[in-house]
Amino acid sequence: GSGDASRAVADWRLAVWTLCSVLLPVLITAWCSFQRSRRQLLIRDIFRKSKHDWHYTDLFGQPSYCCVCAQHILRGAFCSCCGLRVSESCLKKADQRFLCKEIMMRGTAGAPSSMPHHWIRGNVPLCSCCIVCKQQCGTQPKLCDYRCVWCQYTVHDECMVDYLRTEDCTFGEFKDLIIPPYYLSAINQMRKEKKNSCEKVVPYGRKHWMPVMVLANTRSGNNMGETLLGEFKMLLNPVQVFDLSKIGPAKALQLCTWLPCNSVRVLVCGGDGTVGWVLDAIDEMKIKGQERYIPQVAILPLGTGNDLSNTLGWGAGYAGEAPVEQILRNVMEADGIKLDRWKVQVTNKGYYNLRKPKVFTMNNYFSVGPDALMALNFHAHREKTPSLFSSRIINKAVYFFYGTKDCLVQECKDLNKKVELELDGERIELPNLEGIIVLNIGYWGGGCRLWEGMGDEPYPLARHDDGLLEVVGVHGSFHCAQIQVKLANPVRLGQAHTVRLILKSSKMPMQVDGEPWAQGPCTVTITHKTHALMLYHSGEQTDDDDASSLSE
Repeated sequence: GSGDASRAVADWRLAVWTLCSVLLPVLITAWCSFQRSRRQLLIRDIFRKSKHDWHYTDLFGQPSYCCVCAQHILRGAFCSCCGLRVSESCLKKADQRFLCKEIMMRGTAGAPSSMPHHWIRGNVPLCSCCIVCKQQCGTQPKLCDYRCVWCQYTVHDECMVDYLRTEDCTFGEFKDLIIPPYYLSAINQMRKEKKNSCEKVVPYGRKHWMPVMVLANTRSGNNMGETLLGEFKMLLNPVQVFDLSKIGPAKALQLCTWLPCNSVRVLVCGGDGTVGWVLDAIDEMKIKGQERYIPQVAILPLGTGNDLSNTLGWGAGYAGEAPVEQILRNVMEADGIKLDRWKVQVTNKGYYNLRKPKVFTMNNYFSVGPDALMALNFHAHREKTPSLFSSRIINKAVYFFYGTKDCLVQECKDLNKKVELELDGERIELPNLEGIIVLNIGYWGGGCRLWEGMGDEPYPLARHDDGLLEVVGVHGSFHCAQIQVKLANPVRLGQAHTVRLILKSSKMPMQVDGEPWAQGPCTVTITHKTHALMLYHSGEQTDDDDASSLSE
């Protein structure tokens, strides 16, 4: 009996120990995850209420030190406007202790025309030099040296003298692009008092002042827009930098009405679709009677379709190879040019034309045939699995796949029998074709000069400001591929101020600036709509995605 009792006790002990060994790790894990979620809620709460633009990172990209406790930190929070870096435990203290960049000066009597430096201690950029002794800053492995968040000047701890703390900030290299906080507060005051003498406000009348606005599409180009937003906020006034996924271009561009007429430059970070979206918003400004505030537009090409940016000298695709400072220099040095914008009206046949015609605005090109079919297939698959289409190389491979697949299907056969083409009212006899492309700009299909082809025939260069469209034909998707690698020329059909295309029967794929759809019998009329004011960068244009004209 005693043996059974002792065995029962042993079994019971074993059961208890087993239960403890299972429950203890579960309880510890549950406690840790509870603490983590509580911590994350607190952090999120600080982020939401803060005037800083805090972001959390699991690993800083360079050796970093907490601005409160001065300890070396691998992870923590950083402000993308002023550059503060802080450990998780010191976040609340840092948020209360340090001011962020002020976008507008508050509580100042009168209208100031200057402001002192705003110094932040530690974590200065690598390879920065002290403005006093000209030696390298940030070389010691500790929280040391200062940086001004406006002019980006850096200074050693031992060189930081009293006059630097009170001296007026010059705004550094990009003073001609930055909107100073005191300017916005002065204009705001004038608007309240209903005065219009903005010319007296510094730097309103300054000769070379060309304030820049950055409009970035964070959904373009592998999330690079997110990183660029932070880098531009560091160099400029954060009020000049807009995330188009949070605020539309029409609303963002109202900042132009606070700035001198004909002086503003807008840098659009995104693909050609984003540029078109911004240009449409600028056209709305004309309708509202804000023509004198219209900005000039530069492009930083993210995303997949960048033919317009390539035509205007901004390269075929940006992948971080040029620093943000160089991009801003390029925007400062760029020359103003005009870009034709066209109205594409698609009127369906039948139904006694009761349906309203579809109206599009075209900047780049219109096409019917194989390249529109490829775009349509590509578009349908990208809608299903967007994560697969974040890389330009994958996108090109998928485009190639649809192009070769189309060789087998030949859905666009005998196009010349299905359509009539009129250039400036004159009917054109069409050879045996599968596609027609109407071009406004020089580049097409990701870096190929379509109108000039191989360049072996003396055709005048296509221009984007002459009020003329170039019209070419292609024999199929294989012919398109040959043109792209300079093994063939397109069939040149002519140039015209007005293009009319009548689709007599059957359904055909069509596209305007990469937006494709399937279209039944209709009449397509392309007429001149307006001019857009663009900026031309005289770097070299590129014939592929690997090189970019941004780095000179």
